Amino acid sequence: MSMFLDQVTIDIKAGKGGDGMVAFRREKYVPDGGPAGGDGGRGGDVILVVDEGLRTLMDFRYNRHFRATPGENGMSKGMHGRGAEDTYVSVPPGTTVRDADTGALIGDLIENGQELIVAHGGRGGRGNTRFASPRNPAPELAENGEPGQERHIELELKVLADVGLVGFPSVGKSTILSVISSARPKIGAYHFTTLVPNLGMVETSDGRSFAAADLPGLIEGASQGVGLGTQFLRHIERTRVILHVIDMSGMEGRDPYEDYQAINKELGTHNLRLLERPQIIVANKMDMPNAEENLKKFKAELQKEKEDEFADDIPVFAISAITKQGLDNLLSATADLLEVTPEFLLYDEEVEEETVNYGFQSDEPEFTITREPDATWVLNGEKLEKLFKMTNFDHDETVMRFARQLRSMGVDEALRARGAKDGDLVRIDKFEFEFVD
Repeated sequence: MSMFLDQVTIDIKAGKGGDGMVAFRREKYVPDGGPAGGDGGRGGDVILVVDEGLRTLMDFRYNRHFRATPGENGMSKGMHGRGAEDTYVSVPPGTTVRDADTGALIGDLIENGQELIVAHGGRGGRGNTRFASPRNPAPELAENGEPGQERHIELELKVLADVGLVGFPSVGKSTILSVISSARPKIGAYHFTTLVPNLGMVETSDGRSFAAADLPGLIEGASQGVGLGTQFLRHIERTRVILHVIDMSGMEGRDPYEDYQAINKELGTHNLRLLERPQIIVANKMDMPNAEENLKKFKAELQKEKEDEFADDIPVFAISAITKQGLDNLLSATADLLEVTPEFLLYDEEVEEETVNYGFQSDEPEFTITREPDATWVLNGEKLEKLFKMTNFDHDETVMRFARQLRSMGVDEALRARGAKDGDLVRIDKFEFEFVD
């Protein structure tokens, strides 16, 4: 069963290969210099690479288009164009990559530094040097570069909350979560509870990000034996830092310190090992009248307990979710704490396995023929369009070569079989020519 999904679809386009060049040597004392056009360089690939510093797919919310650079065109004097640099896109560990159009799994990125090529750059077009032959020593023939692969891919990350918010129902946890988080991932339907966990993706002002979940409702439910699924509790156990939210206004006539102890006891009852986690106390509703005095009392009680039990120093952050005061400091401190808190590994995770199809081959026919209302025949198909894009129509020889390639693919026969007559118009992309029987 998947947990929370952070999901984003991005467009990627690999670089086009550079165009081949038609050029001839023009040198003194060399009569009729031969062909000297170089090949184009290959276009850059788009490669996903795992960066263990990333926890969420936040970065992709602002940038969803990735283009690799094209290869350089071939030059005269037989000089080849330079190949382009590949474009690397960082993703967090645990990202599943799918083709957004077909849903096919392209790969699972798990290890730090692991790479996956998701779009291949086009190869460079050949210059006229390559087409010289004894029969045709000075060809005016060169290819354009091959187009780079274009795809829509979907990145999916099963999010585990790094930070859990605990506290009584009315302390403002949901408000805090809605103020600090800018994205709400998809949440799986839990069949064992009516409680929908609140989860948000949080980004600090210095660009670090983490996932925070509102745990307490769940914990209270569990202690009343509502029967939260073990899977969910296991999810809670993965939380690395606890934000203990306390209503400092004392509005409900409750004592903030007693609330604090009650919730810690609740955490202890579950033996969810949550008390082993580092805590930050969040003193919320500091915009209310009695909050300042209550905070002083609270800190004094905390100090007393510390002396009794040699407890660790627990930082207290005074904030107001409503006026947003103090939130930046709280989030930075939380991100700092996450950086030094190890992951809690649970060994009984079920690993879902899927077969990965790394191939890009398809069983589609090489081309299709349709007829427009104005009687023009239209040719489509990946291979055919690629050949078309790689043909340089400024030179007759290149055009003749394209015609030969179409014939060898069986286009002429197919058109004839469909009833094309001499002089009919045939269109590929934006290019029209007459059918010659």
